[in-house]
Amino acid sequence: MNSAISCAAKASMPPIKTVRVIIKGRVQGVFFRDWTVQNARELGLNGWVRNRRDGSVEALFSGEPAAVDDMVDKRCRLGPPASMVTALNAFPSDDDPGHGFQRKPTV
Repeated sequence: MNSAISCAAKASMPPIKTVRVIIKGRVQGVFFRDWTVQNARELGLNGWVRNRRDGSVEALFSGEPAAVDDMVDKRCRLGPPASMVTALNAFPSDDDPGHGFQRKPTV
């Protein structure tokens, strides 16, 4: 493939946004991870979610910027019905999200 075609192919690819999120509050034992998997898949995001031993939930969301923003700013700030989010910190990430969205073991 020549470089002109390579550059054109990259230019036509939609932008991808990847963020790592730490969510605190009543977020464990309330189906937050399963809810996150369902919502992320609905939005077509790649990444993962897992519980942390400190009681928080950590997630990596990657995909179309508007979908990532929706997941972080709207959905995760509210969480599933039984949860109570008290803090949410999101920061850019270069981590590989893999393909699809999955639940990972606690760390």
